Amino acid sequence: MRAVVQRVSQASVTINGSVKSSIQCGLLVLIAIEETDRGDDIEWLSGKLVRLRIFEDESGVMNHSVQDVAGEILLVSQFTLLASTKKGNRPSYIRSARPEIAIPIYEEFITRLTLDLGRAIQTGEFGADMKIALINDGPVTIIIDSKLRE
Repeated sequence: MRAVVQRVSQASVTINGSVKSSIQCGLLVLIAIEETDRGDDIEWLSGKLVRLRIFEDESGVMNHSVQDVAGEILLVSQFTLLASTKKGNRPSYIRSARPEIAIPIYEEFITRLTLDLGRAIQTGEFGADMKIALINDGPVTIIIDSKLRE
C-alpha cells in the first residue's frame, strides 16, 4: 500500500457536484493498493497513520499524532499513486490492484483505521471520479509505502 498523507486544516471530497465527505483538522490520506497487499500491510499502515507525529505541540514542534489532537481522517482511494513512468510518457498502472482485489482490501483498511483511530473516518468512493479540495497545513505532505517501511 502506498499513501500520500497531508496534514490539513480542512479537506473534502465532491462526487457529481455533491460533497460526499469533509473534515476539519486532520489527515487527508490518498491510498493505492497493490495486488500483493495483505493484512500485515493494512495493520502496519493504519497504525503508522494514527500514530504519525506531524501535528505541533505547544512549543511548535511536530510531536503530536492525529489521535493526540482529536483530528479527523479523510481516506481516498487513488490507484495512480502506483504509476510507473519508467518507459515512455504514458504511465503504467500495472502495479495497482484490480477492483475485485482492491475493494475488499480498501474496505478492510477503512475498518482497521476506524478501530485504530477510535472513531469513524470519512472516505471517498472507490473508483468514482472525485474532486478533492484541501488546505494543506504547513504544508506537511508525507509518502508512506508499506513495502518499504521507511
